Amino acid sequence: MTDTVITETTQAGVRTLTLNRPDKLNAANDALLLALTDALRRADAEDSVRVVVITGAGRGFCAGQDLGNVSGRDMTFTEHLNHTYNPLIRTIRTLGKPVISAVNGVAAGAGASLALAGDIRLWAQSASLIEVFSNIALVPDSGSTWFLPRLVGYHRAFELMALAERVHPEDALRLGLCEQVFPDDTFRADVQAYAERLAARPANALKLTKQALVFAQTSTLDEALDQEAVLQQIAGDHWEHEEGVTAFKEKRPAQFVRDAK
Repeated sequence: MTDTVITETTQAGVRTLTLNRPDKLNAANDALLLALTDALRRADAEDSVRVVVITGAGRGFCAGQDLGNVSGRDMTFTEHLNHTYNPLIRTIRTLGKPVISAVNGVAAGAGASLALAGDIRLWAQSASLIEVFSNIALVPDSGSTWFLPRLVGYHRAFELMALAERVHPEDALRLGLCEQVFPDDTFRADVQAYAERLAARPANALKLTKQALVFAQTSTLDEALDQEAVLQQIAGDHWEHEEGVTAFKEKRPAQFVRDAK
């Protein structure tokens, strides 16, 4: 796809979705949000796609909502969120494949929520995150009030949101807002290499692991134990498990990627 708000490339089982409004630091308009949601759903339906990367073109990851896109429009805040951001965040969290947020620059407002929504967050050295909503007297949305306190605790989350403090990579690592930080000049290659490592892992097992983790975040221990037992049976009945056990016995690396027929 070219000349569009979302560009797509696929290499070694990794589908990279790039927000493509670099002149706006990839600030989100309706077209971008709806196209990203659609691209994610299509990637989920393709067996050859094993990992999805979301990143930004140019200097920014996503500067949040493009206010010019909503100014003066006959739509309430609630309607706008339910039409655009909320379906996108739900799609990321329920996608049956790992989603990597590759934060190449500033992630602000709803862009911060998008960065936090990934299963794995990889940052460039020049990346930053800012919950900027209070600067325009709004409430954090698009999942930030759910993601951020679970990562940093209620009190630190409130401080970051109330003061709109910018978080830089060293603090992001310390706070658990990202898993890795890579140099700017090798960032895209480093992200691809990381994603390919993930793509070589057992896809079905990772899908079920994600499902179990998402379920456990809002369940009791007893409910989580029951869910684990159900999902473990599904995993155990899959060919990946047989391959993993056989490879272990034969003292060789397991091959979890089958050639397309």
